[in-house]
Amino acid sequence: MEPIILKYQVDGSDFSMAGEASSSVKKTLKQLGFSPDLIRRVAIAMYEGEINMVIHADGGEATVEISQSGVRIILADHGPGIKDVALAMQEGYSTAPDEVRNLGFGAGMGLPNIKKYSDDLKVETELGVGTTLTIQINT
Repeated sequence: MEPIILKYQVDGSDFSMAGEASSSVKKTLKQLGFSPDLIRRVAIAMYEGEINMVIHADGGEATVEISQSGVRIILADHGPGIKDVALAMQEGYSTAPDEVRNLGFGAGMGLPNIKKYSDDLKVETELGVGTTLTIQINT
């Protein structure tokens, strides 16, 4: 199988659109015959990343590389960056504003869940420039 590359723009102004990219990837992986476990892990990790881009960075771009060995998700934004990655990786830590929490988001589980459901997570961030997550989920 030749690698398949999918690209999505994540709209940071509309919570109702968050998850559209991960839903599309989930559908593609089902059509390609990947295991339900891999599909679930990809969907969860990517959705959490999309939500983070909407909450913290006014959106961004998702690139998904699908191959026989697994799925690599690259989520890149031009948000404020993450001040303390180690702190952000702790369950329950959140910098989400109250209006986001009132919508049921911002519980501080985004990065911890991405790490939990991926085989590898790389966080590259620069304050005032943005954040790029590279998530690897193997078959």
